[in-house]
Amino acid sequence: MQTLSARQLSAEGLLKPFLSPPPVLAVISGPSGVGKDSVIKRLQEQNRSLQLVVNCTSRQPRPGEVEGIDYYFVSRQEFERMVQAGEMLEYALVYGQYKGNQRARIRQALAKGADTIMRLDVQGAATVKRLAPGCVTIFIAPPSLDILVHRLQERGGDSPEQMQRRLDTAVSEFSRAPEFDYVVVNYEGCLDQTVEMVEAIILAAKCRTGRQPVLV
Repeated sequence: MQTLSARQLSAEGLLKPFLSPPPVLAVISGPSGVGKDSVIKRLQEQNRSLQLVVNCTSRQPRPGEVEGIDYYFVSRQEFERMVQAGEMLEYALVYGQYKGNQRARIRQALAKGADTIMRLDVQGAATVKRLAPGCVTIFIAPPSLDILVHRLQERGGDSPEQMQRRLDTAVSEFSRAPEFDYVVVNYEGCLDQTVEMVEAIILAAKCRTGRQPVLV
């Protein structure tokens, strides 16, 4: 039986990171109404091992929201304590309520060896990319602003002023799309195609050379 030379063994060792690559931390963002939740839900349906990091919030639960599925609900005092203790990777104060992600929950998900998803607004995505540069950022975009307006109107519940604010925010977010690693357009009636593209991005990231485990 032929034995491998030291050079051959060294070359074989270079393949090990690709045989068992570290998990990917994928950050998914995009304007309100673009379909982020639908994309993430379908991703999880097709890949049960995929981990979604659930946000913390200081607001009270709304009817039908479930602890640990929709959010982790904590008091404002507890949220501020976590911020001061450096436990939050990113957070924001929106309309008087805190929302953010705990480092420990992200670490726990990655420690399982599972690819992990974070759902963030554009500002939060920029923060995570700066603090965890090994992550992959994906911007989900609508085919047009007209279609986005139609989707938001179908959801209902917004006053004209709230709708205008959402659109102004969307335009501002579109201007930051080039900051992301990838942009995926979520066409009408093509959710499966959108999900396939996001899956392909995650798979390509696992095969990328020079990857290091994400540290948060």
